[in-house]
Amino acid sequence: MQQLLNFVEDLKIRNRSSASALLLIHNGQIILEHYSGYHDFRKNSRPIDQRSLFNVASVRKSYLGLAVAFALYDEKIKSLDERVAPYFPNVDEQLLGDTTLRHLLTHSHGLEEDEHGHLFREFPPGTNWAYRDVNVEMMAQLLDRLYGIPFTQLLAQRVFQPLQWHDTRWPQAPSNDLVPIIDRLDEPATVPLGNLQNGRGLYVSTRDLAKWGMLHLNQGVVDDVQVVPKDVISLATSLQSPTYSDESLPQNGLFWFLQHKPASKSEIGEKVPIGSFQIIGVNGPTLLVIPEQRLVAVKMYNKRYNYGQSNYLHYLRKFSNLVSESVGKG
Repeated sequence: MQQLLNFVEDLKIRNRSSASALLLIHNGQIILEHYSGYHDFRKNSRPIDQRSLFNVASVRKSYLGLAVAFALYDEKIKSLDERVAPYFPNVDEQLLGDTTLRHLLTHSHGLEEDEHGHLFREFPPGTNWAYRDVNVEMMAQLLDRLYGIPFTQLLAQRVFQPLQWHDTRWPQAPSNDLVPIIDRLDEPATVPLGNLQNGRGLYVSTRDLAKWGMLHLNQGVVDDVQVVPKDVISLATSLQSPTYSDESLPQNGLFWFLQHKPASKSEIGEKVPIGSFQIIGVNGPTLLVIPEQRLVAVKMYNKRYNYGQSNYLHYLRKFSNLVSESVGKG
C-alpha cells in the first residue's frame, strides 16, 4: 500500500500538480483515503480535502456511457449496430458510411475534425482505434434529441438526485470547492464551468467518484436497492469493441476501457485481472474498478497532460498494476 501511495505522491511532484488524492475501497470498506497539497500554487490556497471537487475531464465519458446504456434499455436505441447516418442527417452520409453506434462508443469510428471543425475520415470504421472527441460530441447530441433533455439532466434524475450525490456537479458558477486546473506553470490556473449539453466541466469529489465506481462494481445496487438496472450497468461495462486484427489495441465497453485480455496499447496494466474496467482524464483523474478483487480505486490530480504525452501509458499501467497488487483476492 505504501508503494502505491509513494507512486502517487511522486507523480504529483514530478508533474507539478498542486493537488493529489487517492482512495481505495476493498470489499465495500475504505482501506486508504489520502489527500495532499492545495487547490493551486497561490499563497494561502485551500488545502485539498474530502469536499474538494476535481475537474475529471474525460472521465465524463463513463457518465455518457451509462446514459447511452439507459437509451438502449429504454429502447430509444434499438441496437449498437445501427448505422449512425440516419441519426445525423446533417452529416455527409457517404463520409459516415457504415459507421455504427458501436464504433462511436468504442473509439473505432475513424472520424476526426480538422482545425475548421470539418469532419474527415482517418480509417474505415471498425478497423482501428483512435481516441478522439468527435464521437463524444455526437453521442451527447444524439441523447439530447432522443430524450429531449441533456444526458447530464437524465443522469441527475435517475442517479445523482435519488442517491443524493451532491459532490458530482456541472457547476454553473465558481465556488471554493472547485479545484482549478493547472495548464502552464507560468499562467494562472483556471476553473472551466460545466457544460450541461456535452458534459464538459464535470467536477467530482474523490469520494463521489469512488461511489460512481461502486455503483458499477455492485451492478447498480446501493444500500440493497437496485438504483440502476443491472442490464444497464452490464451494457456499459462489458466488451463492446469490434474484433480487431491488431490484438495490441485497447478494448472498450461504452467508453470504459476494459481488461478483456492484456494488450500492449491498453492503459490497463497486464497484472490487472480480466473483467476490470477503467476511465481516465487529461488532468490526472483515474477510476479503476476490479470486480475480481472487489476493489475500486480513485486517483486525482489537477495538472493538464499530467503524465506528459509520450509516456502516459507507462504511468497509467503502473498505477493499475500497483492497485491490483496492493490487496489480495476479493
